[in-house]
Amino acid sequence: MKLETINRFYENVTFSYLDLHFKDFVEKLVKKDAAEISLAAALVSYYKEQGHICMAFSTDMDVPLSRSELDDWLRKLRESHAVGRPGEYKPLILDDKGRFYLYRYWEYQENLAALIRKRVAEDVGGIDLQILKDGLDRFFSADKERETDWQKIAAETALIRRFCMITGGPGTGKTTTVARILALLLEQDGTQRIALAAPTGKAATRLQESISQEKKRRVYERIRDAIPENASTLHRLLGSKPDSPYFRHHAKNPLPADVVVVDEASMVDMALMSKLVQALSPEARLILLGDKDQLASVEAGAALGDICDSDCQGIVHLQKSHRFGEESGIRAVSQAVNAGDADLAMAAMRDDAYRDISWRRLPPSNKLGREIRDAVIQGFKAYLNAIDGDPLNLFECFERFRILCALRQGPYGAVAVNRWVERILRETHLIKPDKTWYKGRPVLITRNDYHLRLFNGDIGITLPDPDARKRELRVFFPTPDGTLRKLHPIRVPEHETVYAMTVHKSQGSEFERVLLLLPDRDSPILTRELIYTGITRAGAYVDVWGNEAVFREAVSRRIERMSGLRDALKLPGLVIDLDLVFGT
Repeated sequence: MKLETINRFYENVTFSYLDLHFKDFVEKLVKKDAAEISLAAALVSYYKEQGHICMAFSTDMDVPLSRSELDDWLRKLRESHAVGRPGEYKPLILDDKGRFYLYRYWEYQENLAALIRKRVAEDVGGIDLQILKDGLDRFFSADKERETDWQKIAAETALIRRFCMITGGPGTGKTTTVARILALLLEQDGTQRIALAAPTGKAATRLQESISQEKKRRVYERIRDAIPENASTLHRLLGSKPDSPYFRHHAKNPLPADVVVVDEASMVDMALMSKLVQALSPEARLILLGDKDQLASVEAGAALGDICDSDCQGIVHLQKSHRFGEESGIRAVSQAVNAGDADLAMAAMRDDAYRDISWRRLPPSNKLGREIRDAVIQGFKAYLNAIDGDPLNLFECFERFRILCALRQGPYGAVAVNRWVERILRETHLIKPDKTWYKGRPVLITRNDYHLRLFNGDIGITLPDPDARKRELRVFFPTPDGTLRKLHPIRVPEHETVYAMTVHKSQGSEFERVLLLLPDRDSPILTRELIYTGITRAGAYVDVWGNEAVFREAVSRRIERMSGLRDALKLPGLVIDLDLVFGT
């Protein structure tokens, strides 16, 4: 490759210090063709930071290449002793399809795929079919003339396989289904050890609340006490080690669990998903719940999406929403966004017949504070007026309204909007922010702190401590077991005020009302997955403020993350006909 072409890559790509450091490291390992090899190293590091598991060599890259230039580059990579083929232990891996990996991420991908394939292929055995059929009849409708009961099919799948992925949009009954699956499993063997987990503390709490509420129904009367409801974060389940990427539980020290359920699996990155699967005992069942149309994980990889898009068996898509009916505008708009139909989405938001969604043209940035004033007061007044009441109820009150921003920075980003909100609330005497920490200040943790057991996405509220002599302020955080823990503000890890938050940070949450703010100009971050995720965080009403051209551009763009997981999961010839097994 010509030096001029190599230099154009460095001019066109904004490499980080980490990318360049890795480039220098690889450059020291190689002697021949060092410029081409170290450029590839910088690029694969860059792509990993952009959320990709690998980079794909093609003529249409950041700098266009001719076919001969590309072939020459690939040849030099394959000849380099710093680059290995799949299965070799080298810093960089290049496969036969031109996918280029950091070794660690190739290994994460291959371990995850191999262990899922193994679980899918093996016959669980030991299932008492009569007990199972009796349970299915009790928990699900036996009317075969009705439409397909996908919840029932998901339950059947989870019983006969050691791997099951249950995906579906909001309100399709994912946690309802998993509660029934747990009941069916416990009817087979009441001694099974079951672990419930989610990527964040908030998502774990929601999973716990959902299962606790579901098992109160009479249909669970015979098995209710055996169904667990305590959930934890994945980091806590695996046993995170401070200042380390490793966990206490791994292949040589597996989790003491026969069944592991993970909710909000779309938020789980490739590395964490791989480590989780490696930490399972060979006989354990893994049940993943998630919405494949949501945003992918912040870290590298889109494991749930890749699994759902593969030919892997054990995947069931729940299709009927019990939260959003035919009359729901949220349902109509989210479906249109998923289909990439901006015309239909805009028409639905402007249709007065829908009472749960609306569209408003974005005001100029210098008028944003004045324009959001009424929404801010209406949304947070009840929360701030209840600040001296029961702290647990206060968290519930706070979750009723949230402003969601597509971006973190910029005039319509979460940082600027939070400043506007604090100003509005101060002017209306709802808060008294004379200092950084004031009564009622909500904060969002932005970085994992394993010592304090606080993780990215956890939310706390600043309140007077009733146990302190002078009622000094403490920051209270809810725990999955339904209690609160408190910290002195000085001990709270990296955080930000959270009247407004990014759509990415809102994953795993649900609010009664949402104000979704889109920016006034296009950005690569704006995708249909982001719009869909923002809209579907609302349970009752969402108000979308944006520029129509920006909205249309976002709906036309999909998240594309490079990975070889879909190919690695291929397992031809394995199909189990549930109709023949259960007569469904």
